[in-house]
Amino acid sequence: MKIGLEVHVALPTKTKLFCSDLAYENQEEPNSNVCPVCLGLPGAKPVLNQKALEISAGIAKALNCEIGEKTWFVRKVYFYPDLPKGYQITQLDGAIGIKGYVDLNGKKIGIRRVQIEEDPARIIREKDYSLIDFNRSGVPLNEIVTEPDIASLEELKGFIEELRSILYYQGVNINQELKTDLNISLAENRVEIKNVTGVRNLIAAAEYEIKRQSALIKEGKEISLETRSYREDENETVSSREKETEEEYGFTFEPDLTFYDTTKLAMQKAVIASNAAKELADINEYNEKTIRELVLFNKRNLSLLEGISKEEFKKGVSLIEKFASFGIEDYSEEEFMKMLKRDVSSIEKDSFLQLLGRSNKTEEKADKEEIESGIKEMLYLDKTLLERGINDGKAMSFMIGKVKEKYHVTGKEAADFIQKVIKSMLNN
Repeated sequence: MKIGLEVHVALPTKTKLFCSDLAYENQEEPNSNVCPVCLGLPGAKPVLNQKALEISAGIAKALNCEIGEKTWFVRKVYFYPDLPKGYQITQLDGAIGIKGYVDLNGKKIGIRRVQIEEDPARIIREKDYSLIDFNRSGVPLNEIVTEPDIASLEELKGFIEELRSILYYQGVNINQELKTDLNISLAENRVEIKNVTGVRNLIAAAEYEIKRQSALIKEGKEISLETRSYREDENETVSSREKETEEEYGFTFEPDLTFYDTTKLAMQKAVIASNAAKELADINEYNEKTIRELVLFNKRNLSLLEGISKEEFKKGVSLIEKFASFGIEDYSEEEFMKMLKRDVSSIEKDSFLQLLGRSNKTEEKADKEEIESGIKEMLYLDKTLLERGINDGKAMSFMIGKVKEKYHVTGKEAADFIQKVIKSMLNN
């Protein structure tokens, strides 16, 4: 089995790749964040976003790629409604990074290239017609093309997790869904599943396609060289067209842009959190899986754990887990170090907050008008729940918790006051 990926990620720049329109802000109104460049109007000339170039070089470096002294762009020619120029500006031989790899538990998954390209517009398909929103047109992307080195579904899951972690530490918003072209071959011919959105769908599409090709091989049938689509609702891949060849795209040098020097680019430091987790676990004689889970997608946790001594390490891990269990996410390094000097292993949240020195309304008089207003709102939304609360302790606790959460109050005094107001209103 051979699996290869073409992963598309949006770069964290303020403006688009070749113009000064905002890349992600003010996108609600369709076709409002556009200009002649991203609309592909005749005579409009692209100007490369320097920040996108620097971020791309940093990603390529983090993926162990070779970065040449020069990088350049090409036109990928194809005709589709979301591409008004009739071509996409992308990279090929002059890609920002080539011949890299991701280390997956000692196995190197090859990265063929990391290339910079523009996002097409968004097509909104309705039952009887389609609409096009060009706000997304020109958003800067990196396409990360792997070698077909992934040999199982488990390796695919591991690779995607590792890649997302590397991208996270490069500042990429990994909460935006990845778009991936998935290439799978169990026999001679390769099948490509285009535009799979999200990690969960990627794994599901791969699992389905592996089973489909395995069944064809078992039946003695040939696997066609083709492009397929993944249907999320039916959890299946369906044939859409024959597979294109590179020659069919008619790649040509982009004459509106130039060659770009990469030798003096300001690149972000490459951080491989999985390696850091292994080192921390080894040095501090701690469980690697626990450390990996804490740091793979959390820069602050990594910084905190790297900054404490071996003697404090176990306590530090427990403290990070304590903050998380209490739902406290906005704590500073100073607050962490302050609590590290205390024994908080069996402490409750209210006392923890008091030791932390957080200002709260726990022991203050809750504002009666505010509380009554909140309860009236709850009464309007769910009268049955409030009526149950007279004799149902769980329902009462739920309501008290909701009001405390809404008005950021904690502590027994506030809870007693809220319960008194609720009972008073229910009895009226």
